[in-house]
Amino acid sequence: MKISIERGALLKAVAQAQSVVERRNTIPILANVLIEAEGDAVQFRATDLDIEVVDKAPAQVARAGATTVSATTLHEIVRKLPDGALVTLTADSAAGRLTVEAGRSNFSLATLPKEDFPVMATSEYDTNFSAPATVLRRLFDKSKFAISTEETRYYLNGVYMHVADGDGGKVLRCVATDGHRLARIDAELPDAAEGMPGVIVPRKTVGELRKLLDDDDMAIAVSVSETKVRFATPDITLTSKVIDGTFPDYSRVIPSGNTRRLEVDAAEFAQAVDRVATVSSERSRAVKLQLDEDRLVLSVNAPDSGAAEEELAVAYGDDKLEIGFNAKYLLEIASQVDRENAVFMFNSAGDPTLMREGNDQSAVYVVMPMRV
Repeated sequence: MKISIERGALLKAVAQAQSVVERRNTIPILANVLIEAEGDAVQFRATDLDIEVVDKAPAQVARAGATTVSATTLHEIVRKLPDGALVTLTADSAAGRLTVEAGRSNFSLATLPKEDFPVMATSEYDTNFSAPATVLRRLFDKSKFAISTEETRYYLNGVYMHVADGDGGKVLRCVATDGHRLARIDAELPDAAEGMPGVIVPRKTVGELRKLLDDDDMAIAVSVSETKVRFATPDITLTSKVIDGTFPDYSRVIPSGNTRRLEVDAAEFAQAVDRVATVSSERSRAVKLQLDEDRLVLSVNAPDSGAAEEELAVAYGDDKLEIGFNAKYLLEIASQVDRENAVFMFNSAGDPTLMREGNDQSAVYVVMPMRV
């Protein structure tokens, strides 16, 4: 195999591939990227056996072929090469080496046989549809903060993507929760997505998927089966196993009877919470909200480190209320608001609180209170 490729195109492809590779590997071949050159393109394939990413890049292919080489080493080399350099990759399978040349730089890397590289089995997908990158980015970006990191509740370690009944008919919905907070985000149901099985997309896959969604004009091809999900652009294909488990009935957690309404400038609220939380104890991170007519007082009282208080002018016309929250959870939820105002709906100091972005019903957040 012998190819020449522009450094920028090579770096982009290798960066996407090496991010999938697990740093600590007991199986040496899984630390490698499979490079396959044919026609006028080269593709880079990496896997951790749960996720597989294939990235295509244009190249001058002098000799077609394939080899595998350490993904992180190749990435580091390409990253350090000068901008605009033309990089030549030459594989010598007999010697088990890959030569990387650019200008006066020359590297010789150890390779492993391409036959040893595990390729994820292709499966039949029940549903195939296309969705704009902006839609998928919103669905996953706004829900991923609530993914649980508790390994014992593995079925919460991802985002539940499924078809649900919204206010105006069927919607494509993403939900994540860790038991303390919940995010439920809806988007218009794409054509051909109606019969899609609900799948739990793992946390790592959500992180990798984010890199495919930067181009606003891009349409993403989505394929879903009971066991796998695939997201593809013309250049990159990301295939992942889904979490084998049942996502809990989240609708039971979303309160419908909360009547006390607080409307507040989302940015001002987040900044105020951040400021008063500076003195909160690391362990509890508790912030108290005291609500009175058109007035909100945020306070923290940590005997070990001090106290803080800040007052905000808000829109609130209900009974007085004192309620406590984990500052981190409040900040994460407030930072999801794209509109100017956040609307909080309370019931009592011990009940879950609902948050929306203004009058927008397509993004709903729930946060559990804590005693302060």
